[in-house]
Amino acid sequence: MPVQNRRLPSTRGPDRYPPASSGAAARRAVSCVVVLASLLTAVVLHVRHPDALVTMLPAPDMRDLHVDFDTFWHSAVALTAGQDIYDTPAKLTNLNPPLLTVLLVPFAWLDALTAYRVFMVATLLLVVAAVLAVTRELRLSRTATALALLAVLASSPLHGTLVLGQIYPLLLAGLVAGWIAERRGRPVLAAVLYGVTVALKPSLAPILLLLAVQRRWVPLRAGVAAAAVATLAGVLVAGPSSGVEWLRIAFSEPVPDTVDNASLPGLAVRFGVPPVFGSVVGLAVLVGTLVWIGRRRDRIDPAGTAPWAVLAAGLLLSPIAWHNYLMLLFPGALALVPLGLGALTAAGLALAVIPVSWNADWPPDGVVADLGRSLYCAILIGYWAVLLSSSVRSAAEEPEPVPASSG
Repeated sequence: MPVQNRRLPSTRGPDRYPPASSGAAARRAVSCVVVLASLLTAVVLHVRHPDALVTMLPAPDMRDLHVDFDTFWHSAVALTAGQDIYDTPAKLTNLNPPLLTVLLVPFAWLDALTAYRVFMVATLLLVVAAVLAVTRELRLSRTATALALLAVLASSPLHGTLVLGQIYPLLLAGLVAGWIAERRGRPVLAAVLYGVTVALKPSLAPILLLLAVQRRWVPLRAGVAAAAVATLAGVLVAGPSSGVEWLRIAFSEPVPDTVDNASLPGLAVRFGVPPVFGSVVGLAVLVGTLVWIGRRRDRIDPAGTAPWAVLAAGLLLSPIAWHNYLMLLFPGALALVPLGLGALTAAGLALAVIPVSWNADWPPDGVVADLGRSLYCAILIGYWAVLLSSSVRSAAEEPEPVPASSG
């Protein structure tokens, strides 16, 4: 009697390529154009602006260059000294909940520059491990795995994350671990991992709403409880006042008028519109996404592209969604490959290679310049649309169980 491969739960077979559609050739043609245009743009921008992000990694300037990690480090030092973790000499305000500071306490035992370099290497290895874990779970070929890893390593979001010392690799690891647990038939564990990740970055909370619209109440309760417990633990360690201060900062921080803020509120500010209008549109996108999934919940694979589509919708709503957040959606892009949409994966990863120096050559004012500076928002919208449209799995596409002997 054939048995299923043990790498996947008994209710789930391996992903497989669906039959070719009439639009496959058109997708490949458009994707090819996008890939070539993205690579050409990246080359031109690197020639025009040789001070690329990766060249800044060895620089010792903590206050103005590796500024995000400098903020985290100062908060960790303040915590070890029993001081206010949100009132430090750092250049930027720490916008993250106390839990992050608690996790980064070991770095307070090092000087700021050494701590940054250790953190940078560790997070780079974490990204590589996450990408390899996703490609292994999807059973991508060695060639596809190598190309995916190369694209991620060449991406602007990764470069920006490493230079600034941001925590997105930690979030990526949590999301990938939860997604893989879901694929392995452990939805409660998946929800707990998602919940802890949300506790580190509450703007990712919409991923838990996916459980609600699919009426998966036990995992939903586990995910919400994990987020609450992890958040409370961070507040208790850092001091009850830290939680109040973080909430005050979170709700008072204005929407930044910067070109790499890819959210819809950021887009509104860029065009001189009050950010509340962008928030309303972003909320409509998120609610519409959840309603669309909820109406098709019997055909939505919670271990497919649906979680990444909901994450993309949440980022569009968030007041701040830096272009570097895009790296959190790379696993969703890779999940398109087994669906026969590898051309879209190539296009999505190629767009991420365009460096942030894209914004340097635009004139300071004008509608055309504002449109040009909205490239990162357009990329995020594209990811959301593709991931959402690919999340439905019809009955005809349900994979067959694979005998163990087939490998």
